[in-house]
Amino acid sequence: MKNMIKLAAGTAALLLMATSAQATLKTDKVTLKGNMQVKYNKLPAPVDSLKEAFTEGMFYGRFRTNFFFWDWDVENYATGGKQKDNKNNGVGGSLIYKSAPFKGFSGTVGLYTSQNLDFFRMDKQDAKYAKSGKDTFSRYNLSTGGHYGITDLGQAYLQYDATKKTTVKVGRQMFETVFTKSNDTKMIPNTFDGVTVVSKDLPKTTVKLAYFTKQKLRDHTNAHDVLAFDPNNKWNQNDDSAINKNLTVARIGQDNKLIVGTVTNKSVKNLKASIGYATVPGVVSNITLEAHYTIPVGSMKVVPGVRYMMQYDSLGANYGVANLKGNQTNYTNPNSLDSNLLAARIDFKQGAFLGRLGYSKIADKADIVAPWRGFPTGGFTRAMAQYNWYANTKTYMLRLGYDFGKAKILPGFSVMARYAIQDFDDTKPGVQADTNIFHMDVRQNIGHSSELKFRLGMVDAKPTNGKTDVSYNEYRLEYNYFF
Repeated sequence: MKNMIKLAAGTAALLLMATSAQATLKTDKVTLKGNMQVKYNKLPAPVDSLKEAFTEGMFYGRFRTNFFFWDWDVENYATGGKQKDNKNNGVGGSLIYKSAPFKGFSGTVGLYTSQNLDFFRMDKQDAKYAKSGKDTFSRYNLSTGGHYGITDLGQAYLQYDATKKTTVKVGRQMFETVFTKSNDTKMIPNTFDGVTVVSKDLPKTTVKLAYFTKQKLRDHTNAHDVLAFDPNNKWNQNDDSAINKNLTVARIGQDNKLIVGTVTNKSVKNLKASIGYATVPGVVSNITLEAHYTIPVGSMKVVPGVRYMMQYDSLGANYGVANLKGNQTNYTNPNSLDSNLLAARIDFKQGAFLGRLGYSKIADKADIVAPWRGFPTGGFTRAMAQYNWYANTKTYMLRLGYDFGKAKILPGFSVMARYAIQDFDDTKPGVQADTNIFHMDVRQNIGHSSELKFRLGMVDAKPTNGKTDVSYNEYRLEYNYFF
């Protein structure tokens, strides 16, 4: 198959220069991390009056573009399928204002926009076929008589620094945990409405707590329920790609809450251990244990890591909930969300080089519920645009990386390559066909304030038992400029 030929050739070439892609773009004001999270290097200094809190605040500007092209190996839209080659783009950015702290209080407001150039987007009637590029516009707005392009309030929160190491935020905000992520790889981040507390007052310990009443996915202009799916208007409520479509507004309402708590500790030398808890009361809960231990071996660091995630049903449903898409065939207990996953990895780090071997196994029970962009297998076996937390799924992954800038070979240049084998359950029609994936990121900093990144994803499917051939090639091009 053509994908396999390209896959083999690309893998052979890139394994010779594979990279961590952890090179970052660092300006005076911000640092753009490899995972696209933004760290603020310069913040407003505390002031002595309310007036100065506003006049001494700071603006952070960002111009960005994203272009996507998705090329299915087999298009089936003409016969009622969902596979049609698609392209999309986003041009825009963000303007974020942070007030200066006054008596411990400050505020942040972030305005985001994503506009879509006519020459490289789907026709309005074909927007439903959009894949990765769907996050650059609102399908709900478009389908209800609106237009391409979205502008919205991505962040808006009040902050109180109770101590030098404890911060409380109230409002719309990003929150990075094993369950929740901003996932800011498109034009607008994934954010949540609620209250959070982050504390580092305990020695070598970070505590994060959150109570969220709403979520706002990247392609939404309004906040929505943290979990409920609306089949009568499928792009209105939570329509994340990993949503459990059985948990509908009619069944669980649209006023659900998400409660999160995590503790990370580094008291033991070379060991980073964490425990996390997340719950949507009355529906589902999750406990996650994770540990990574660094072993120095000469000039190299060997870092084995493990994640064990336990999912508990609180719904007690008399209807099928186990499969995310709604087809419960060959699930051991279709009416239960009880499940678990085990993921393990071992990293090899030396200077500019990073190598990783990863493995994950989902119990043959229910699919994992995770529509908050945290990705249960993220950092272990998940590749770009993949969802490998269906029941009875095994994944094996090799990741290699090299930062040419860190090695003082080519400033600001890095490459990362992944090869993953996803072994889904062939007897479950509600789960996709087995796939092999090759994914590559190439990143180049341009000057002091901008970055260009190219991403390639190649998926080769092995359909059995009448499953759809989901083979495709995907191409992404992203540019970021901070001011």
